[in-house]
Amino acid sequence: QVQLVESGGGLVQAGGSLRLSCAVSRSIFSFTAMGWYRQAPGKQRELVADITSGDENYADSVKGRFTISRDFAKNTVYLQMNSLKPEDTAVYYCNAVRFSNNYWGQGTQVTVSS
Repeated sequence: QVQLVESGGGLVQAGGSLRLSCAVSRSIFSFTAMGWYRQAPGKQRELVADITSGDENYADSVKGRFTISRDFAKNTVYLQMNSLKPEDTAVYYCNAVRFSNNYWGQGTQVTVSS
C-alpha cells in the first residue's frame, strides 16, 4: 500500500511563499510521474505541476512562480510556491503514478489572503 502525506499548507498573504511537501511511503524511484494538483471550492481538480524522469510540466497559471522538485533520499516531493495570489487558494493534493495506478494524498489547504 502506497501512502502519500502532504504538509506545509496554511494561510499566507498575497505575495508570500509556501513550500508543500509530500512524503511517500516507498521509494519515489518506482513512480513514473509525480505531481501536485489543486481543487478550489466549486471547481474541478486541476494539474498544478508534475515531473517525470526528466521533464517538469506546469500549469500556465503558475509558471514562473511555482517549482516542483524531488528528494530521492527522503522520498519526498516538494512544491515551492512563490508570489502567491488569492486565486491560488485551494486544497493541494500530491499524486503519484506507477504503471496504471494513481495514488493520492489527503490534501493540504492553502489559503492566500488579499
